Amino acid sequence: MMKQRIRITGLLVALVALAACSPNAATDTGGAEANLDTVTVYKTEACGCCLKWVDHLKANAFAVEVVNVDSTAPTREKYGVPPNLMSCHTGIVDDYWVEGHVPADLVKRLITEKPDNILGISAPGMPMGSPGMEGPRPVTFDVIAYHTDGTTSVYATREGKETVE
Repeated sequence: MMKQRIRITGLLVALVALAACSPNAATDTGGAEANLDTVTVYKTEACGCCLKWVDHLKANAFAVEVVNVDSTAPTREKYGVPPNLMSCHTGIVDDYWVEGHVPADLVKRLITEKPDNILGISAPGMPMGSPGMEGPRPVTFDVIAYHTDGTTSVYATREGKETVE
């Protein structure tokens, strides 16, 4: 009887350990970090590069909610994105807006540092080589911070990437 209890207990311990190491375990993230905050992305339905940016965020441990809209202009107006920083989609995370093809590591930096003098960051336009816009002839591009006083500054500068296949 005692040997049977020890075997059952040992089996249960082994099963619990196996479950904790399982690829389907709740804590497993497939080698990525645990999910960060959810980014809500407002985009037009037809925009394919926006979906590539969504994939980029997901690949970098963000949960993403996509909201297809007829026009992204009302979203930008609601959150105060200035015209000179506009792009094709707007992401909202925590209390910040993220306009266009901003690299995920800079979104992580923004929500980790939580600067109180920044309303949002942008990769203005659609820089060739930015996440979701990879392709021939990538460019060096600036990600711009928009401050609460209406000024801007360079948040980071990045080298664009060519098409990933």
